[in-house]
Amino acid sequence: MATVFTLREDNADSDIQSFLEQEQAKDILRISTAGSVDDGKSTLIGRLLYDSRNVYEDHVRSVTRHDVSLGTSVVDFAQLTDGLRAEREQGITIDVAYRYFSTAKRKFIIADTPGHEQYTRNMATGASTSDLAIVLIDARKGVLVQSRRHLYIAALLGIPRVVATINKMDLVDFSPEVFAAHSLELKRLGDGLGIPSLVTIPISALDGDNVVETSARTPWYDGPSLLQFLETVPVENASEVAFRLPVQRVLRPHQEYRGFAGQIAAGAVRPGDQVVVLPSGRSSRVRSITTFDGDLPSAEAPLSIALTLEDEVDVSRGDVIAAADAPPTVAKRFEASLVWMDSAEFRPAKRYLLKHTAQVVPTTAITIKNRVNVQTFETEQSFVLHMNDIAIVEIETKRPLVGDSYRDNRTTGSFILIDPETNSTVAAGMIRSFVVNPSLSKHHVPIVELRKGAVVDAVEQKLFDRGYLVVRTKLDPDRLLQRLHLPRLVLLLEGPDVHYSRIRSFSRQTRLSVEYRVETSATPDSIVEKIVALLTEEKIAHE
Repeated sequence: MATVFTLREDNADSDIQSFLEQEQAKDILRISTAGSVDDGKSTLIGRLLYDSRNVYEDHVRSVTRHDVSLGTSVVDFAQLTDGLRAEREQGITIDVAYRYFSTAKRKFIIADTPGHEQYTRNMATGASTSDLAIVLIDARKGVLVQSRRHLYIAALLGIPRVVATINKMDLVDFSPEVFAAHSLELKRLGDGLGIPSLVTIPISALDGDNVVETSARTPWYDGPSLLQFLETVPVENASEVAFRLPVQRVLRPHQEYRGFAGQIAAGAVRPGDQVVVLPSGRSSRVRSITTFDGDLPSAEAPLSIALTLEDEVDVSRGDVIAAADAPPTVAKRFEASLVWMDSAEFRPAKRYLLKHTAQVVPTTAITIKNRVNVQTFETEQSFVLHMNDIAIVEIETKRPLVGDSYRDNRTTGSFILIDPETNSTVAAGMIRSFVVNPSLSKHHVPIVELRKGAVVDAVEQKLFDRGYLVVRTKLDPDRLLQRLHLPRLVLLLEGPDVHYSRIRSFSRQTRLSVEYRVETSATPDSIVEKIVALLTEEKIAHE
């Protein structure tokens, strides 16, 4: 009788589940690569994937060259990553190609970006979400103009760590003097550009020296191989900064539920946390955090969630729910670094659409302050931008933006410009700082403290009808005023902490306020008239 062997499904399921749990527990390192023509960037990535056993056998066979006369086979590592036919024909990288692989310690996403000047926009796109940049340097040629441009773009995009791999060391006999000279020049450039961390590693991508394992041909180098460094370099945790949730959609499946859905841009949140909704300034506490799998005790970036709040707060798509003790800035004007990505040149008189987080707002003015020469790092006067140009600009929008500087938050500090006629993306930008109108600091801001909710509702509506921006909150007004750089602003404070009704005329410039008591019998109309009178008096006084 034949013996029948069966596979125990419970063991197979257990092994699969264990594998999935191990993979899920690994953190992800996002990498961008850049190099000048023929620096060996695609070869390096191919070698990295091949030696770490992350390439399918049929793919390897398709890029293996056979020499019949010598009876040898050679893997063309560059062909593993150059996917477009035009790339293979020219031997260069044109488009951004993403490669995914993992080791026992970490998962990786590599954005293989083009290094040529005419593809600066592609490089900026691929590197915009990177935690680390690999910049290749040919050991024979040293630091070229393109290398300087790659370092500048890495600094511009706020990439915290750069690894400069000195490639083709086999062609300079693995000279420690050559490596030391290039390393010194690179570190000087990195310091001048403000790159927080720049590491140099000597490699030979073609032969595999110091790519996955350290090489015996560089006994004078005591550092890690490239993969060893990538596996151990710390990854910045986006949950360690202030909470930000740009609202993408308001969920109302039934009358008992009203949630605000979006992807956490930064920080962490828990039920009970005090938050503020901007630009309205309304404050509340988090009631629940929900995902497709149910309620969560906490959530952190970059998880997509739906929040519910304790209070009935008006929230719309494009609003930002943020930590009450560290709110973002609300303003209509800001300074930004801009990468022009369209074949049509920038026109100062044209009105573009600005997409920031989950909202799209029209621009009212874009002024070029200067254009950056990425070869010399110097600024030049310019009134026009062409494709791949980088400039410092000042932008004014029709409606206020809620954001942070790109240095503090890469999600709420970045945006794109859209041509409303063609609907194409024409530029990518990074907020450098918010511009405060000097006249705003001279004027007083009415801070209205009212105890009765019905009166607050009526005053808010009447001020809104007259064209004032009303921020209704329960938070400390001084903290909000540091972040709200808007004209015709009125703060409405409400709740049990308000001991009596009053109007304070607060000066941004002197930080002093003049108090006006509001009688219990005062009507919403009389309160509004007093507020308007205060604003009118201040306007006349400063004109």
